[in-house]
Amino acid sequence: MRKDSKARKEKSKILNFIPTGEYYFNKGIKAYHRRDLPLSKKYLLRAVQLEPQEPMILCQLAMVCTEIGEYQESNELLHKIIDELDPDMTECHYFLANNYAHIGFFKEAYKHASIYIEDDIDGEFMEDAEDLIELISLDAEEVIDSLSEQDELILKQEEARDLLEKGNFQKAVELLQDIVKNYPEFWSAYNNLALAYFYLGEMEKTADVLEEVLEKSPGNLHALCNLAVFLFYQKRKRDLENILDGLFKVKPMLQEHQYKLGATFALIGKYEESYYWLKKLQKIGFDGDPGFYYWLSQSAYQMGHMKTAKQAWEVVLEFNPEKEGLEPWNEDRQDEVGYENHLSSLLKKLGSKYPEERWFGLFLLSVSEKKAAILSHEDFPSLDKFSEAEQQYASAIMASEKNNQPIRIPDRISAGHETAMVLFQRYQPIGPVESGLFLMWFSVVQAMLEKDAFAPNVNAFAAGIEYLWYKLRHEKKSQKELAEMNCISISTLRKYVKMLEDFLR
Repeated sequence: MRKDSKARKEKSKILNFIPTGEYYFNKGIKAYHRRDLPLSKKYLLRAVQLEPQEPMILCQLAMVCTEIGEYQESNELLHKIIDELDPDMTECHYFLANNYAHIGFFKEAYKHASIYIEDDIDGEFMEDAEDLIELISLDAEEVIDSLSEQDELILKQEEARDLLEKGNFQKAVELLQDIVKNYPEFWSAYNNLALAYFYLGEMEKTADVLEEVLEKSPGNLHALCNLAVFLFYQKRKRDLENILDGLFKVKPMLQEHQYKLGATFALIGKYEESYYWLKKLQKIGFDGDPGFYYWLSQSAYQMGHMKTAKQAWEVVLEFNPEKEGLEPWNEDRQDEVGYENHLSSLLKKLGSKYPEERWFGLFLLSVSEKKAAILSHEDFPSLDKFSEAEQQYASAIMASEKNNQPIRIPDRISAGHETAMVLFQRYQPIGPVESGLFLMWFSVVQAMLEKDAFAPNVNAFAAGIEYLWYKLRHEKKSQKELAEMNCISISTLRKYVKMLEDFLR
C-alpha cells in the first residue's frame, strides 16, 4: 500500500451538505435578479420552510408575489411580518400600500403609506410613499368613491358569510356573483361562491368556479382544499388522490392556511395529517374558533390522543353547550344533528332580516327537541320583531309547548306548515343541503301570504317544490316518480309546479 493512501482517503471523505434557509434565500435572490420569478418563488418558499421566523425571507417572497400579481398572498406575508415577527420592519407598510393601491383599495393604501412616512422619516421609499399619497389624493371624488366601494365590499363580504352560515345559499350566490364581478381578484369570494354552489348541488358550477380560481391563482390553498372536499363528497377517488398528493406536500406558513389544511384533512378522514397541523397550531398558542377545537378533538380521538381530544371538546362545549353528548368517543351519539336541534343556528334564523329564514326558523322550532331551551333563551326575538303571520305561528308553537299539546296552526298558515312537515318526513335531519329545499318552500310561503293565494293540497305543494329543487340541483327526478310518491296525479303536479314557478319569480 502506498504511503499517502491514508491521507488520500481522508481527503476524499464525502462531506454531507445540508442546505439552510440562507442557502435557498440566496438562490431565490439570484433567480429574482435574473427575472426568473417562478424559480425565485420556489427557492424562497423552501427558505421559508427552513426558517419560518426570518422576516427578511418572507419580505423577499412577498415582493416576488407582488411582481407575479399575487397581491393577496403578498399582503398576507407582509401582515405576518409586521403583526407577528418584526413590527419595526417599516418598509413592509410601503409594500402593503403599493399592493393595495394596485388592486384599488385606496383607503388601505393611504393608511399604510402614511404609517411608513410617519415611522421611517429617512426611509428608502420615502419619496415613493409621498408620491403615492399625492397620486391617491389627486382626484378626491374618485378616491371617495373607491373608499365607499371598499366599505360596501366589506359589508357584502360579511353579509355573504352570514348567508352561508344560515344556509341561505341562493341569496349568497347572488351576492357573491356580484362581488367577483366587481372584484375579479378577490379570491375568497370565489371560494365562498364555490361553497354556496356546492351546497345547492350545482356541481358543475362548483367545479367551474374552483377551476377559474386555480387557473388565475395557481396554488390557491383555499381553492385546493375546497376542491378536495368537493371531490370527496362526489366520491371521485382518483381525482381526490391527485389533489391530496399535492396537499400532503404543502407546508403553509400562515396559521390561517395551516388551520384550513388541518380542517380539510379531518373532514375527509385523513386524521393523521389533520392532527399534525391542528396540534401544531395548538402548541404555538393558536386561538381558534369553535370549529378549530371541534376538528382537533375529532382528529385527536381518531389518533388515540384522548387527553387532547377531551380538552379540545371542553372548549367546544363552552361555545356550543348543545353538543353535549355528541363527543367523538360517544358511540351512542347521532351521526348527524340537524339545524332543528342546533340552538345557535336556529336562533340566528329566527333573528334574520329575511322573512323566508324566519319562517324556516319557526318551522325548525316547531319540530325541535329543544323548544323549551330555545323559547327561554335570551336571544329569542321578541314577538314584535315578527310579522303578523309569523307572530301567529310563533304563538301557536309557544302554546303547544306550554300546554304539552299538538301544535294548532291558524288556517291562514297551516298549508305552509303542513307542507314543510311532509318534506321533513323525507329530509331529516335538516343539514346545509336540505335547508335549501326548505328555504325555497318558505320563499313561496311568504309570496303566497302577500297575495293571500294558498291552495289546500299540501302533497301537491310538497311534490312541486321537490321537483323544482331537484331541477335546480341538476338531479334527475321524474314527475311521475314524485307524483306517485305524494299520491297525486301528474297533471296535478304540473299544475302546482307552474303555480310555484310563478311565485318564485
